[in-house]
Amino acid sequence: MRDFSAIVKELKFYLAKNTNEKVYDKKIADALEISPINFATLKRRNSIPFEKIINFCNKEKICCSEIFFD
Repeated sequence: MRDFSAIVKELKFYLAKNTNEKVYDKKIADALEISPINFATLKRRNSIPFEKIINFCNKEKICCSEIFFD
């Protein structure tokens, strides 16, 4: 299983697919429906918000294993 930084990297890759702009942590926090401050705390603690990521994957119709595993 990937660690938090690798999961964030995958989420950034997915969110940047259809745009030419850089994806920042705020955009990931918005996509996961959490506050940027909460996201920063999770990132600092290396704590993965599994439920939020699974909900995001379900909403976007992507496979969770693409985000969580190599």
